[in-house]
Amino acid sequence: MFTSAIAALVLAASAAVQAPAPPPTPASTLEAMSLPQKVGQLFMVGTPADEVDRATRAQIGRFHVGNVMLTGRSYSGVQDPARVSRTMQREVSPRATAGVRLFVATDQEGGQVRVLQGGGFSVIPSALEQGTWAPAKLRDAASTWAGQLRRAGVNLNLAPVMDTVPSRRAAKRNPPIGRYDREFGFTTTRVARHGVAFLEGMRDGGVASSIKHFPGLGRVRANTDTNAGVTDEVTRRGDAYLKPFRAGIDAGAPFVMMSTAYYSRLDPKNPAAFSPFVVTTMLRGDLGFRGVVISDDLARAVQVASFTPAQRALRFIRAGGDVVLTVDPDPLPAMYDAVLDRARRSKAFRATVDDAVLRVLRAKDDQGLLPKVAP
Repeated sequence: MFTSAIAALVLAASAAVQAPAPPPTPASTLEAMSLPQKVGQLFMVGTPADEVDRATRAQIGRFHVGNVMLTGRSYSGVQDPARVSRTMQREVSPRATAGVRLFVATDQEGGQVRVLQGGGFSVIPSALEQGTWAPAKLRDAASTWAGQLRRAGVNLNLAPVMDTVPSRRAAKRNPPIGRYDREFGFTTTRVARHGVAFLEGMRDGGVASSIKHFPGLGRVRANTDTNAGVTDEVTRRGDAYLKPFRAGIDAGAPFVMMSTAYYSRLDPKNPAAFSPFVVTTMLRGDLGFRGVVISDDLARAVQVASFTPAQRALRFIRAGGDVVLTVDPDPLPAMYDAVLDRARRSKAFRATVDDAVLRVLRAKDDQGLLPKVAP
């Protein structure tokens, strides 16, 4: 009996040794990361869609950058963006990103906002035209478009637009949305219904989506990319024009992109992306969003030019944001260093960083981007 007991113990120990380790979870991956690696997950840096930006590529290793965006326009079909995506993903390593793969994002809305074009990509109509389709047709089409994105190495589409423009007449005076037919229609019901169909189609095709631009750019008179002081003077807390955003969140949108406009009836002192009231109280509180909050571009947008790059990153993360989007790699070092330095000096801010990174890692887990084994 004693011999049998020893044999049983040996067998049990052998089985324990041979049992595979459980796959990493978002929480265990976070725990294994160094602080510099965590901070890197909070940035998305641009690269031309048809050419590898050497600075962006190097920043994945040097600054542990966890996400990239394909920018500009590519007209040569799937091959070039797929090559750029593969090249960026090859920079992933235990030292650079703790083995966590990148979100590779782009803007593929339709109409004039289509970064990826040419062979292998559909000629996607504008959102305004998509809004005339039956929602089921749009969902099926979006699933097809998602498959095309995946073949190009894209796993996150910074779409759909959930901004509502009040009317065709108002669209002519609305440079960021209406002028380019980026709205699904002129009622919040149509925008909500078709926006949800678009994001569900993307999800069906295996691509994550970001609804945008909270709390809405459909009623401004200037474009935040090219103008400063852009202000919405009508949107209120609980506004009816928030309906599409609530619908997208209820449908499981993993990302929400923040507007950088001012909203005089919400927080007149801060652009929405830098406003704790808009990001935390309204988006996370009133609308119950638990996913990843990403900024609109904080590199070239004239709207935020009065803030230093360091201020842009810190204000956004302090407000409750998660991923700083900089379409230009040049501001990244100053942004990254400011966030890392603040996290090293402030326990409270370090906890804020951990919370943000965990949200990013959960979204990556949903897309199969965590390492297969513990880093």
